[in-house]
Amino acid sequence: MRFALLLLITLSMVSCAGYKLGGAKPPSLAGVKTIAVPMFSNGTQEPRAEALATTAVTDALVLDGTYRLADRYSADAVLEGTLGSIRYSTLRSSRLDSLLAEELTNEVSISWTLRDARDPTKILASGNSNGHSSFFADSNLQTARRNALPDALGRAGRNLVSRLSVGF
Repeated sequence: MRFALLLLITLSMVSCAGYKLGGAKPPSLAGVKTIAVPMFSNGTQEPRAEALATTAVTDALVLDGTYRLADRYSADAVLEGTLGSIRYSTLRSSRLDSLLAEELTNEVSISWTLRDARDPTKILASGNSNGHSSFFADSNLQTARRNALPDALGRAGRNLVSRLSVGF
C-alpha cells in the first residue's frame, strides 16, 4: 500500500516536470523585473496625447503583470516612447454624399525603446507598436476624434506590452 502511494506521488510530480511558474519572457529581458515609464514624448499636433499614451502603456503593464512599475532610480529598465503619428481615414461615407464621412478610423503609432536603467546606452528592446479604433462622426468631429483616441492608444499599449512580456 505504501509503495503504491509513493509511486502515485512520484508520477504526479513527474507529469509537470517541464512546467515552470511565471511568464515566458524573451531571453534578453529575463533579468528585468521592474520597469520605469517616464512621460512619453509627443511627435504629433494632438494636445496632451503623450499623457494618454503613457497612461495606456502603464495600464497595460499593470494588467499584464509580467513586470512591476517602479521609479527611475529603483527600476531594472526604463521604457521611453514617442507618439509618432495619428492618422485618420474614412471608413464609411454617406450614401448620398461620398465626401461626407459617417464612420472614421484612427491609427496611432508609438515608437519605443527599453533601456537598461544602470547603463542607458544599452538597449534591451525597441520597436514600433500600432493601435487603431473606429468611431462615428458626430456633429462635433473634434470631440468624436478626441473620444476615440484613448481606445486606439490602449490597443497600441497592449501591443507594446505583449512584445515585452511574450516577445511578439
